Amino acid sequence: MKLSTIQRWISPGRSIQGKIFIAFSAVTLVSIVSITVIVYMSMRETIMHNAVTSVSDSIRQADESLNMMLEEIDRLNTVVVTNKNTVIDTLLSPNEEISYEWFQEQKRIDEFLSVLIDYKPYITRIAVVGLNGKVYFSGGPWLDRTVLGSPMLDYMLQNGSRHAYFKQTGVSDAITVGREIRYNREPIGVVMVDLNYDFIQKTYGVKPTTDSMIYVLDMQGGFVYAAESAPSFAPSSDRIVGLNQELAGNGDAIKQVIDGRDYIVVSRRSGYTGWTTLALIPMDSLLSESARLRKLLAEVSVIVFVVVLIGSLQVSSRITLNIRRLKSLMMFVKEGNLTFPRKEIKGEDETGQLYRVFISMVEDLKRLMEGIRVSERAKREAELTALQAQIHPHFLYNSLNTIKYLAKMNGVPNIEEVSGSLIELMRGVLGNSSEFLTMREELDYVERYISIVKYRYMEPIRMVAQVEDDALLECRVLKLMLQPLVENAIIHGIGPLEREGLVLIRVCEEGGDLKIEVIDHGKGMTEGQKAALLGERGKSGNTSRFSGMGVRNVHERIVHLYGHSYGVKLYSEPGLYTKVEIRLPKLTECKGESEQEVI
Repeated sequence: MKLSTIQRWISPGRSIQGKIFIAFSAVTLVSIVSITVIVYMSMRETIMHNAVTSVSDSIRQADESLNMMLEEIDRLNTVVVTNKNTVIDTLLSPNEEISYEWFQEQKRIDEFLSVLIDYKPYITRIAVVGLNGKVYFSGGPWLDRTVLGSPMLDYMLQNGSRHAYFKQTGVSDAITVGREIRYNREPIGVVMVDLNYDFIQKTYGVKPTTDSMIYVLDMQGGFVYAAESAPSFAPSSDRIVGLNQELAGNGDAIKQVIDGRDYIVVSRRSGYTGWTTLALIPMDSLLSESARLRKLLAEVSVIVFVVVLIGSLQVSSRITLNIRRLKSLMMFVKEGNLTFPRKEIKGEDETGQLYRVFISMVEDLKRLMEGIRVSERAKREAELTALQAQIHPHFLYNSLNTIKYLAKMNGVPNIEEVSGSLIELMRGVLGNSSEFLTMREELDYVERYISIVKYRYMEPIRMVAQVEDDALLECRVLKLMLQPLVENAIIHGIGPLEREGLVLIRVCEEGGDLKIEVIDHGKGMTEGQKAALLGERGKSGNTSRFSGMGVRNVHERIVHLYGHSYGVKLYSEPGLYTKVEIRLPKLTECKGESEQEVI
């Protein structure tokens, strides 16, 4: 896969797949980093806790082991100081050296001491030192009268009422446990047992790390045990003594900065001896294992992140597959191809729903396009028909003009008048596309109509127009509004009487409206005839070639335009007259109407 393709996919501003990929990657990265940090911190705390627990348990076990040995030694000392026949009597005996009695005493006490320390490898020597200069011991090293007056003996005499512990240094290190020998409440000597120092080293030689250090200090601050092969950065003895005084053996594990280095310090005070055990664990050494764990976690996190990236790329690709298909179909339609190969998207999710809606929209668009094509074809046919309709009136006008000229040349004025009136009437009807005319133009049309129709009757028919104000002649009225009414008056009112007829047209203003009356003195109408006349629906074409609309049609046109307050009313008396009253709003201009167009 090309790098440019991957970059296009993961571009967050260009594709949904890229946004999904970035979102998956971001969430995964945050999750992995968070989990890794939490696991590392937890493991680090666990390592520290385990180290502290291990050291604390080791110190406790070491103290308990040492206490058991010291308790055993105390019991031996008790046996010695309470033995009168062998120990006390020998110390109080007046026998001098090199005598037989002294030899017997020496042999007896040596055997007694030897029996006490047999099979006890942690004891190197047991000695009974009398204040009178008698010295008896079993084990090693050698002991003689030089011990009298030594600091160790003085310490034992001062603190040995129960038991005293003294750390020897020199040729061989040892822990000496001593106790006074008293008789008659007076001290007569000391019994001392040396504890093998190797056992102490083995007991306290526990290290959670190679750089760890363990110290055992007595109640006077002296070192009972110090870690061997201490690292170069180990604190000084004075710093250890000061630290011991600060902690006072409270048994807690604390973090302490010593000489610029971080340590975990664990302290414990023995309830039997009063000694304090200090364990110093360097933090950097303790956490070296956590560093290896951190590296392992980082490597695993990188591997998991790469796997998730690859997986998210595949998942986002499958999720957006249908979206890309739908996009390709939309681009195909955008280019004008409404018929395209179907790539069925059968999913029930939002993408599948969008696909079905899109297909429905394309089908609707195809139907609309087909309808537009049909409409355009009908429009072209209508334009052709209109063009043909324009040719027919021209031909008719030319023909009527020819008849008019022939009548004039042959001296037939009636034919000339009828032809001229017909020409003007058709010019107004067919040549003017506006729905409105002036009152003056409407009266001219009526006059032309009467000049044509009067020749059908033997008796003359006259039209009289009475206009209240000449300004009313410029009011706008509906086109061919009066002609159907005049036609109805002549045909149904005046014509059947076969006598001279009169049609009176009155135009006046009443209540701010325009009122027009068409009156004839014909035979009149009954109420039923009036109702029937108003009930006509454009069927007046059966009685007139020109009107094409009846009284009812005129009434409906007025009501449709101006409302029910306006329209046509009929007044008639049979045998006397008929009056048609038209009420219109007084309009001097009509916006939106084109001017009269003359062909």
